[in-house]
Amino acid sequence: MHLFPVRRREPPPIGPDSDDAELLAGVAAGRVEALRLLHQRHAPWLRARLARRCADPDLVDDALQDTFVSVWRDARRFRASEGEAAAWIWTIAIRRLISALRRPAAPAVPQPDARLITESAEDTVLVGVEHGRLGEALARLSPELRAAIQATVLDGLTTREAAELLGVPVGTVKTRVMRAKAQLRGFLA
Repeated sequence: MHLFPVRRREPPPIGPDSDDAELLAGVAAGRVEALRLLHQRHAPWLRARLARRCADPDLVDDALQDTFVSVWRDARRFRASEGEAAAWIWTIAIRRLISALRRPAAPAVPQPDARLITESAEDTVLVGVEHGRLGEALARLSPELRAAIQATVLDGLTTREAAELLGVPVGTVKTRVMRAKAQLRGFLA
């Protein structure tokens, strides 16, 4: 018999006002409602950005679903000190899309216009970026510089959109992009 009652620590409440880092901590603790809120908050813009890179809505949906499965599985790996949660989730999403694009297509029922569909130039470049010399150079950048260059150059966001995504001022994004480009030139020389 215990003389003092044992108190269990209740996890902090998760709600629509929780920030992304708190939601990811909730997901890491196995809280389904935290994942649901993250999905509601991020799935629409992720779908729109992925759809700009792939014309196949089924592949986009698969990549989006795989993204949130990965978030569920790997939320404990997220470190708020290393960057924004939205950027972390976007990195997972774009990698899932690239992986889906690389998978051999399942034999489908032949369609008369199937031979007209080709891989877009953007998809080809994204695959080359991830696995070529540029991908190696990007991996050598600090997380802050890499996030800025990915948002503005690879994802095609304006500096204002990138600043909002990364949670930093517009001037900081411009400076980080300038520094990243200078470092990339050095790495690739």
